[in-house]
This record gives sequence, C-alpha cells and structure tokens, in this order.
Amino acid sequence: MQSRIQAVVVPAEPTEFRDEVRRMFQELDRSTGDEGLTGECVPPVDVFETDETVEITMDLPGVGAEAIRIAAKGQTILIAGHKVPRRIRPESSFHLVERGYGRFARAVRLAGACDTSRASAMMSNGELRISIPRIADRRGRAIRIPISSGSASA
Repeated sequence: MQSRIQAVVVPAEPTEFRDEVRRMFQELDRSTGDEGLTGECVPPVDVFETDETVEITMDLPGVGAEAIRIAAKGQTILIAGHKVPRRIRPESSFHLVERGYGRFARAVRLAGACDTSRASAMMSNGELRISIPRIADRRGRAIRIPISSGSASA
C-alpha cells in the first residue's frame, strides 16, 4: 500500500508545544508524586496507517497508563510521561544501564486528514497504541456544480 499520510516524529519538547508539555508534566507530577524524577528517555515510536486509521505505537515496558498523558492539538499528537528507574533491591547498584528512564515527550505530526477528536489509546503488554480514524480527503476531487436556467436581468 502506497503511503498517503506522512507522519513526522518531532524531538522531545518542541518549542511550539513547550507550554502544553510542561502542563502535562506538572499534571503527572501531581498525580504520581514524582516531582523529583530526573533523567530523560526517548521511547521508540512507530507510525503506520491502514485504510481506516493511523496507528502510533510506543514501547513503554514497566510504565502504567497513569504515568502517561496524550493530547491532540490540531493534527499533532503529544505523548508525555515518565518511566521510573527500577531498583531490584534498595542496597543494589547497577553495573550497566542501557534502558532509559525519566521523563519523555514525543510529538507526532500527521500530514493528512485525521479525526483526532475520535482517537483512542490502549496500553497492553508494555506497548501504547493510539488509533486515529482517517477522514476521506476531498481535496482535488472534481465536484460538479449544477447550472440552473433562467433569464438574466441586466
């Protein structure tokens, strides 16, 4: 299937969305009590489309739905949250850390006709899946305009 929709994943906390991302982090901090969380992570994101939807998937193992906020702003989907560091035992120390933790914010711009007001999200087995229904794009289609007959007055 040839791609009809282009999606761009914008780097964390882009300037135009800075206030929205900051508000989402403040809300998360209040609800989970993780004000002191430091570090940043960049969870991998996939964006693909079907005939009916655009799908965004993000790998978030160990992250609960309560630690994630999603907002649609125009044709952009903002995903923000945090992943707490994992400690096996309080007295343990790590020798190698490759898995990221901390705050994350991703913005996915949809360059196509989608109905973000009907988007849905589901968290399952460490994967966040956001589904956004597509809208039939009518631009470029020929629309017949009927001509009525009548007398033209001068």
